[in-house]
Amino acid sequence: MDTKDLPANILDPDCPSRVIFQRIGDKWASLVVQVLADGPIRFSELRKMVHVVTPKVLTQTLRTLERDGLITRTVHAQVPPRVDYELTELGASLLEPLTLLRLWAEDHVPSILKARDAYDDARDEAVIGG
Repeated sequence: MDTKDLPANILDPDCPSRVIFQRIGDKWASLVVQVLADGPIRFSELRKMVHVVTPKVLTQTLRTLERDGLITRTVHAQVPPRVDYELTELGASLLEPLTLLRLWAEDHVPSILKARDAYDDARDEAVIGG
């Protein structure tokens, strides 16, 4: 039986879904997908909106997303050349789960920071008192 015929199982280290899950979980990829939610955008504008990403890393991220069928790259024949990036239908299908994850993260920042502080304080006390 071909492995492509087996049901996806993200907990199986050999399952391709694991690679896809890692790709979507990559901070740059998920940010790029969310920036592209508003429609096609040029590389320079995309980079400004994502912030602090290097051109090399952004280029690698865009190539990977294009290879996975999540975005398209359109080169316009003009001088200077213009290249736009846009979500495919498959890429757009990621927006809802990514938005839910983003909202969860934004809503829970205070609780997570408080938990981190409590954890760090307890570790510091253990080291000092230990």
